[in-house]
Amino acid sequence: MDVVVGRVAKAHGISGELAVDVRTDSPELRFAHGSALVAKLRDGTSRTLTVAAARNHSGRLLVRFEEVLTRDVAETLRGTLLLAATSDLPPTGDPDEFYDHQLEGLRAELLDGTAVGTVLEVVHGPGGELLVIRREGDEVLVPFVRQIVPTVDLAGGRVVLDPPEGLLDAD
Repeated sequence: MDVVVGRVAKAHGISGELAVDVRTDSPELRFAHGSALVAKLRDGTSRTLTVAAARNHSGRLLVRFEEVLTRDVAETLRGTLLLAATSDLPPTGDPDEFYDHQLEGLRAELLDGTAVGTVLEVVHGPGGELLVIRREGDEVLVPFVRQIVPTVDLAGGRVVLDPPEGLLDAD
């Protein structure tokens, strides 16, 4: 399985460097010299790119890939998603910390076992993380905090919710 670790915003300079919006908590690992990333192009095709160098610049990473040597080639990559294999991720080391891909697809249920839906994705916002739960006919946002999501059971394929009154209401 692959996970998005960045998105190419634009070309930078004349030597093929790319400005990348980071979508990973560990850019120093994902964009390390020699790392191979899958570039999912806007036309739906994919190709492998090897990181030659990366540096921070104005809230983004400036990345050079061995396969991208000119600005013209870099311009064709605007909007490209950069993916890395989840099997390459190191263990979190914290039993209360999870990678987004581990949560996506888990069954969401209440304390009494009543099915609520499925975790569609994790949204990272300034106020914290939210689980997007797909239910029949709609989606609901659930704050990903211990008081509301007391149990994450990866082996059992579920998250258990203890929502305050009204959180899961359709209105």
